[in-house]
Amino acid sequence: MSESHLPSSFRDIGNFVYESKGIVYRKILEDSYEDYSNLIASGLYDYLVESKYLVSHDEILDPSAVKSSKNIILRPEKIRFITYPYEWCFSQLKDAALLTLQICIDAIEYGMILKDATAYNIQFHNGKPILIDTCSLSKYKEGEGWMAYQQFCKHFFAPLLLMSKTDIRLNLLSKIHIDGVPLDLASRLLPMKSWASPSILAHIHMHARTQNKYAGSGDASKNKIRNISKIGMLGLLNNLKRSINKLKLSRIDTEWGDYYNFTNYSSSSASHKADTVLSMVKQSGAETILDIGSNNGQYSRVATAFGATVISADIDPIAVENNYLTVKDKKESSIIPIIQDMTNPSSSIGWAHNERGSLQDRSGFDLVMALALVHHLAISNNVPFDLIAKYLSKLGKFLIIEFVPKEDSKVVKLLSSREDIFPEYNEEYFIKSFSRFYKIINRIVIKESKRTLCLMQVKNG
Repeated sequence: MSESHLPSSFRDIGNFVYESKGIVYRKILEDSYEDYSNLIASGLYDYLVESKYLVSHDEILDPSAVKSSKNIILRPEKIRFITYPYEWCFSQLKDAALLTLQICIDAIEYGMILKDATAYNIQFHNGKPILIDTCSLSKYKEGEGWMAYQQFCKHFFAPLLLMSKTDIRLNLLSKIHIDGVPLDLASRLLPMKSWASPSILAHIHMHARTQNKYAGSGDASKNKIRNISKIGMLGLLNNLKRSINKLKLSRIDTEWGDYYNFTNYSSSSASHKADTVLSMVKQSGAETILDIGSNNGQYSRVATAFGATVISADIDPIAVENNYLTVKDKKESSIIPIIQDMTNPSSSIGWAHNERGSLQDRSGFDLVMALALVHHLAISNNVPFDLIAKYLSKLGKFLIIEFVPKEDSKVVKLLSSREDIFPEYNEEYFIKSFSRFYKIINRIVIKESKRTLCLMQVKNG
């Protein structure tokens, strides 16, 4: 079996993830064999899979390692779309943090513990967070400290506190600091009143001071992970869990958070738009959809009617928050909300610019939906139609796009605060530009409006 290592899989010497013929595998090496064996023999694997906390897997024969029983290959359950912490809303990060802690607490009762607590080990699958790194669990030795404590605070607790108590947009620090938000930075950014909270004082402020005090001092003994009893370990984990459970977002009014409560559609035109979108989704036959500018996911939900998985992306963190809370409330399994600025979409970052994939790297969707978006890109951000068409054509085979004319009240509002320097912003030029990359399959004017919905297919796609 040929092995093409995934760019993100190089940090753990005991295993690696690779892809072969479009299927993802995890290879367990000798350094991880004992921990993996304990995971299976202890019953923890069965418990975590049954609880839907950990991806399931099949063990398959490795023909190249028949001489060694300590080389094992796993074929994990397929994750439909990989997302990253800096693309999550507050409640997604919070749920991922709580899952990480719960797995660690439960694992101790089986004689194991999480040795890694990176947020990148969590993905959203069937509407819920799930652990994807089978090899992040190791044998628990009572008396030893939690080696992943600092990592958990940097990847989860610090960004959650900053989003809750300082500014919701500070989760984007996770994009700059790929190994977690530095605790000294979090300490400086948190409000002064946070020093009055015992948990924040202990896990962030004093943690940061201790870390800085001994960093680079050459006195390794003082910077070691402190020993702690089992009762103390469970107390630490439960304290973090309680502290995170209490975190909430302050009421924040953002530009697009309540967009669909203030549209200019009549009930008749809104119904016609939803019916047209549904018809075009069916016509495309799409199984995977990227809905960009999805706001609260209203049309993402329309698009799931035929069983498609929808990545529901929007720039507004409150809109994505509302979308995710709806996913949770309705127990939806086919929608994955993410934060995405289409004028600056997620790029390839990390080691060698390749450790975390760009949105385009993770694309290959059957269908892209761009509803009520093009005027924001073209007018608010001065992106020409041909550049919009070219980029969208790289993301998926089919496109459902809505053209909003200058007479529309939403465009009038955009132009009210700036000079109209867009003589080519009209439907004729829009169609001409997109026809360079797409063939137009269908065009329908939405009732009681001047907006047009188009279904297009990438040329040679």
